[in-house]
Amino acid sequence: MSNVWFLTGSQHLYGEDALAQVDANSRQIATALDDAGLLAEVVWKPVLTSKEAILRTMVAANCDDDCIGVIAWMHTFSPAKMWIAGLDALAKPLLHLHTQANVELPWATIDMDFMNLNQAAHGDREFGYIEARLGVAHSIVVGHASDARVRHEIDVWMRAAAGIASLRNLNLVRFGDNMRNVAVTEGDKTEAEHVFGTSVNTWGVNDLADAVAAIGDAEAETLAAQYEADYDVVAELRKGGDRHDALVYAAKQEIALRGFLEAHNAKAFTTNFEDLGALTQLPGLAVQRLTADGFGFGAEGDWKTAMLVRAAKVMGQGLPGGASLMEDYTYHLVAGHEKILGAHMLEVCPSLTAKTPQIEIHPLGIGGRGDPVRFVFDVDPGPGIVVGLSDMRDRFRLTGNTVTVVGPDAPMPKLPVGRAVWVPDPDFYTSAACWLASGAAHHTVMSTALTADHWREFARLVGTEFALITKGTTRDGFEDRLRWNAAYYRLARGI
Repeated sequence: MSNVWFLTGSQHLYGEDALAQVDANSRQIATALDDAGLLAEVVWKPVLTSKEAILRTMVAANCDDDCIGVIAWMHTFSPAKMWIAGLDALAKPLLHLHTQANVELPWATIDMDFMNLNQAAHGDREFGYIEARLGVAHSIVVGHASDARVRHEIDVWMRAAAGIASLRNLNLVRFGDNMRNVAVTEGDKTEAEHVFGTSVNTWGVNDLADAVAAIGDAEAETLAAQYEADYDVVAELRKGGDRHDALVYAAKQEIALRGFLEAHNAKAFTTNFEDLGALTQLPGLAVQRLTADGFGFGAEGDWKTAMLVRAAKVMGQGLPGGASLMEDYTYHLVAGHEKILGAHMLEVCPSLTAKTPQIEIHPLGIGGRGDPVRFVFDVDPGPGIVVGLSDMRDRFRLTGNTVTVVGPDAPMPKLPVGRAVWVPDPDFYTSAACWLASGAAHHTVMSTALTADHWREFARLVGTEFALITKGTTRDGFEDRLRWNAAYYRLARGI
């Protein structure tokens, strides 16, 4: 299980009795947070009172693979020059928790001993100064650790930190290149590894085709039988049906893909319908099953979206809802009832529905291969967010739009894919204009588990731009923010 370290700052000025009380209070708060059911385990560390101890602790946090971040709290006044070397060394996400041990002031008994012991009110301000002075990327949560709001905000930070940790160690396999002549799926893979930590590399699609060919019929039939037991499989694909061989081939693709990714320690991948080599189907069901198990995926070689899908899976673990590759496909433009219909050729993840999807087979119309097998379903109604990652030459921009997923106005029997219908905030026209102005991708990640807060924390901690379209957004205000961001991020890179 991943964990975060709980660090408490103090000093020897107030005596050993005061430090013993700081120790006890610090343990109590760390234990209370650990018992609160947050995403990550909270691991208490001894109170820090010197530059040397702080630096050693930060370096140790960097080297601990299970540690996804650190929480820092100044119980007393902790002179912030002691923290400079440690904060410079820290490579994990940082949360500054501005809290204190007590909720109420003991009005009748408060004295200077109490004041000296419980002075986070200005101890944390000293710490905040050095964070700002050093330009350390960090998050801030203010309030008592027993407050449900505070715990929720800490959990949001933990989820963002977990998403970042998943990308820092992510190997991403591209089968072939991206779709020819497409701009937004391109990008600087070297810079992406510097910013996000993800290693993006390419294998020939026939490496996958060879792996599929090596899977025996018996092994594939076993998985096909599991499909029939777990899902609503149409009759023609079931054992004895006219198209059962296509289901078996889809099972071979899943077994081969899963094995290939495991062999390369990879948790994300891409495919491209223009580059299928010896594959006789574009992988559909296999991709959907793998993404349901937490793998990241991007279509047409879109490695940036594959990264985001993987991060969304990790960030949303344990929350209701899901995450998937999505694409804005077409619109319903009836005045006052505007909606967006999103889908993809085959690969929308079934984690976006609580219902049992149907497995069907239909022609694809592009790619020049056999009819692919896929899950067919409607995304469950409810709140969600779509985010897309664009390479803007001097930085990556993450654009988000809060949405409400709704049911289709009528059945869509001739659109046999995973599909979503949504109403974007603040309205269709503002949303679309702002999305276009942002240069945001047509491939997105749709999440019904995460909120804008999770993605805002993610962007803040990784140090990349986040442009959010939501309730209250205006076109003029959004475009002004893009201009300000352009100036800021160029200046922040230095000359």
